[in-house]
Amino acid sequence: MTTTPYAPLARYAARLHADIGDRHHVASPLGAWLLLALAAPAAAGPVRADLDDVLGTDADAAAATAAALLDRPHPLVPAATAVWHRPGYDTGLADWRAGLPRATATGPLPEQAELDAWAREHTLGLIERFPLTVSPRVVLALASALATRISWADPFDLAPAGALGAGSAWAGRLEQVLRTPARGHRAWIASAGAAGDVAVHRASAVERDGAGLAVVSVAADPGVPPAEVLAAAYEVSGAAIDEDAEPAGRRSLFDLPLGEGPLWTLREERAPTRARNGREERHSAVLPCWSARDEHDLTAPGLGFPAVSRALAGLLGEADLGVEARQAAMARYGRYGFEAAAVTGAFALTSMPPEGLVRTAELRFGHPYAVVAVTTDRRGGGTGPWHGVPVFSAWVAEPEEPAETDRADPPEAF
Repeated sequence: MTTTPYAPLARYAARLHADIGDRHHVASPLGAWLLLALAAPAAAGPVRADLDDVLGTDADAAAATAAALLDRPHPLVPAATAVWHRPGYDTGLADWRAGLPRATATGPLPEQAELDAWAREHTLGLIERFPLTVSPRVVLALASALATRISWADPFDLAPAGALGAGSAWAGRLEQVLRTPARGHRAWIASAGAAGDVAVHRASAVERDGAGLAVVSVAADPGVPPAEVLAAAYEVSGAAIDEDAEPAGRRSLFDLPLGEGPLWTLREERAPTRARNGREERHSAVLPCWSARDEHDLTAPGLGFPAVSRALAGLLGEADLGVEARQAAMARYGRYGFEAAAVTGAFALTSMPPEGLVRTAELRFGHPYAVVAVTTDRRGGGTGPWHGVPVFSAWVAEPEEPAETDRADPPEAF
């Protein structure tokens, strides 16, 4: 059974953005929530109760929701998850790993360069490096990646920055801003609980295979705390996914006072209208381009990752595991489109082992030696007729210099 994740994600987003603070930033609550949902079935007792609370739903429902999202990818928002382990630390993980979504990659812990390449590959190149650094202490790693790069179905027009209003500090810092085109975008004023009346704008992507993406912007009175504006944005955007439905909480312009305020200018004039009651409402919007690039520490107790480390410690038979959790995120909003990406990583860490003697052998093949090439055959889940068959053998007694092709850099695809 799956559940619509909107309410749990709105709840988790409130925690995450509150932990980040009021500075300019971008984050992906979904990217972090997905990792918690993957790990939650590994928890039991009080740890599972903690994760249920952070997830905003029970662990099994969260895991089912994560699987539904990951196993049926969205055409406009590529998503990837992975669970990697250090060799020798996979005992006890089999049952949990068997319940992971089909799309979740598993295997040995990659080196740092491979983690960075994974981040680039799964974020359309928007995130250059994995947000955590591998060390000998890392025994288990969880990762998620989300990305989008879309074009607006209807691009914005440009307007002088003064259109932001005389009360806007940005009007004096910018030269041009974005203005909604004559048709294609939606804008309205909504009543949004503690945030009061808010200005709302929605721009939509060019759809692909019947799937779309909407970016909803919400502005409240400057005195409203950012947490309440973000909560209003989640509330409004959840109700704005249907293009044809009347937006929840929409205010009639004829119920609002005329004149200029911090969020809009409302004027009235005589003009031809086809409205049956002769009272037509029109909306437009101006807003700036923006971009952000951030990294966020996710180890605060209220964000769930310390509980994840306790759950995984139980599976691995460890008394305790440390945790590192971090998210790298970026976004860019412009005239013609929107792009955003996030990579979230969580490492389970053992304490540093005590010092002892370490011996390392470098094996040298400096005199004649034998070589045997043997096939493997594990088709169909068992061993096939070619498994363990020696196909080629040699005795190497006349070594050669590397060929020119051996000295060259490897091709991009081999």
